[in-house]
Amino acid sequence: MKRLDEAFFHRDCLEVAPDLVGKILVRRLPDGTILREKIAETEAYRGTEDLACHASKGRTPRTEMLYRESGVIYVYLCYGMHYLMNVITGESEQPQGVLLRAGVTHNGPAKLTKYLQVDKRFNGDSFLTSEELWIEDDGMPCTYHTDVRVGIDYAGEIWKNKPWRFVLDQ
Repeated sequence: MKRLDEAFFHRDCLEVAPDLVGKILVRRLPDGTILREKIAETEAYRGTEDLACHASKGRTPRTEMLYRESGVIYVYLCYGMHYLMNVITGESEQPQGVLLRAGVTHNGPAKLTKYLQVDKRFNGDSFLTSEELWIEDDGMPCTYHTDVRVGIDYAGEIWKNKPWRFVLDQ
């Protein structure tokens, strides 16, 4: 298995999001246990014009991670109780990222982070350098289909209906 490198993430989120489908999220727990989960679903969030992207509300302490370099981990609390995990893509200062929405056995972004024991302390770390959390390519080909993003009705008809969710065909 090969760890994904900077060149993989240093592309537009609409290229990275589908390419992450089928890759393997790896988490090394403090006791040395290794957890692996195949990514089954991702969603792309692209810039300040995307009303579903956190950056559309402006640059704030919460959204600062979106402006960082590609490969950075962006973890935030949703509904005050669930951590969701994203990876920053593209160029620094051009906010975009990919939500890691589901694994093959953990069908939801909160279930995925709970299984992997990912919380706010990973916010700002990097999938490129972390010894506790990274993404690998096992070389296995996969197919996917697109759908609309989930839970973003607030973004309006145009943005909520973008086919920017990428789902593993199983």
